Amino acid sequence: MAEGAALKTDTRNTGPGRLLIAVYAVFAISATARAGYQILTKFSEAPLAYSLSAFAAVVYIVATVSLAKAGRTWFKVSVSAVLVELVGVLVIGALSVFDSVNFPHETVWSLFGRGYAFIPLLLPILGLVWLYRRRPAPKVAG
Repeated sequence: MAEGAALKTDTRNTGPGRLLIAVYAVFAISATARAGYQILTKFSEAPLAYSLSAFAAVVYIVATVSLAKAGRTWFKVSVSAVLVELVGVLVIGALSVFDSVNFPHETVWSLFGRGYAFIPLLLPILGLVWLYRRRPAPKVAG
């Protein structure tokens, strides 16, 4: 019985987790489309910003896929992706405020996600809380 309960808490893709995955999927699609358009049409105007948009898109794709998959390895990938996202939002957000010369055009994470109603700042926090609450039970030796 305890083993079944441990397996249930190891699932991140049920209940509110589905909504979280859906939001990550929307950001993965929108960030990929935005970065692709920016890189293909005006990369020379802001190469750093547009490269960071592409990086953000990859992070959102990895987070989406890993949150949807069960298992310890995918849990670790999820935590890593969401932590990278949080650091990215904080660092790029701060750089875009204090070094606007290198960020003449916005990225998903510019100004802490202002162009996306600050959801990029809130999303990794919610993601980490969800992952903490749904972390796998410790392995039992034996």
